[in-house]
Amino acid sequence: MMNIRIIAFSRRGCELGQKICAALSDHECWLYSKTSADAACTERVDGSVSEWTMESFETADAIVYIGATGIAVRYISPFVKNKTKDPAVISIDEKGQFVISLLSGHIGGANDLAKEIAEKIGAVPVITTATDIHGKFSVDSYAEKHNMHIGSLSLAKDVSSLIVDDKKVGLVSDVPIIGGIPPELDLNGKEDLGIFISYSRSDGPFKRTLRLTPRCHVLGIGCRRGIPANRLEAFVDEVLGRENISFKSVRAVASIDLKNDEAGLLIFSKRIGIEPVFFSSDELASLPDVGFTPSEMVKSVTGVDNVCERAAYAASQNGEIIVRKTSWDGMTLAVVREPFFVDFAEE
Repeated sequence: MMNIRIIAFSRRGCELGQKICAALSDHECWLYSKTSADAACTERVDGSVSEWTMESFETADAIVYIGATGIAVRYISPFVKNKTKDPAVISIDEKGQFVISLLSGHIGGANDLAKEIAEKIGAVPVITTATDIHGKFSVDSYAEKHNMHIGSLSLAKDVSSLIVDDKKVGLVSDVPIIGGIPPELDLNGKEDLGIFISYSRSDGPFKRTLRLTPRCHVLGIGCRRGIPANRLEAFVDEVLGRENISFKSVRAVASIDLKNDEAGLLIFSKRIGIEPVFFSSDELASLPDVGFTPSEMVKSVTGVDNVCERAAYAASQNGEIIVRKTSWDGMTLAVVREPFFVDFAEE
């Protein structure tokens, strides 16, 4: 589900915006207007559209401008940073004839959203990214859809350039591959540039390796009051290093709700770009027993016999505990790995 902010500049544009919002029921959609005409069912923008755009870049997953494409280009230009941070931006003419993907087509999801809107309002989607118009495999789009970290946007661009030029790109995966692979990729070749799908810390097998790291590990953390973030990060890094697990493969951080104000844990989570999740002792205690490591001392303090293993398991999706409770200097850590398969069927 995306958080989508739509702005229209005329009565007809507002009517189209209402139609789009009604059609995008699977998303959270907000409709704004900047017009002196009748704009019922919209939230009027009292300030400047530049201010609205700046706020939207900070808060929205996608921004839709209903009006001339030039209007959208002028308003977004001061705020464009890079494709990993920019929201999807789409421009639609007020008659709803064309839905144009302007910014963050792959990673931001503008291409897919443009196609979805166009299908639902009977418009023509306008997609200009090279891999899409040639019907080729798009590595950054695939990684984003399947929750994988892209190791180098520069190498991702080089991969796409080769693919568009009808050249092969190597592929090696530590993760099981289901079914076949796209014709642009080669499991058996000796290419200098290739894609390496792995949650390990290995540099990869190619002269130039584009790493795609599946985000499939959940950290369950317990700690004594006052443990600083630096010490917690060093502990986690040491444990993950022993298991040859990349930090980039961490999808979630979990603990008991008694730690929801623990500064070190919150700072650590912010540094790695993950919002921690917390569970009550009752929630943790109610989990099915998968062989958690019990401790009467922990139970006397928290109300549940194990925090780190239970929290990691609770935050996972059908995960398996691969690192049992590990303790050091007032900290405990468990790691759960969620099942992950490489499936190119949708591509």
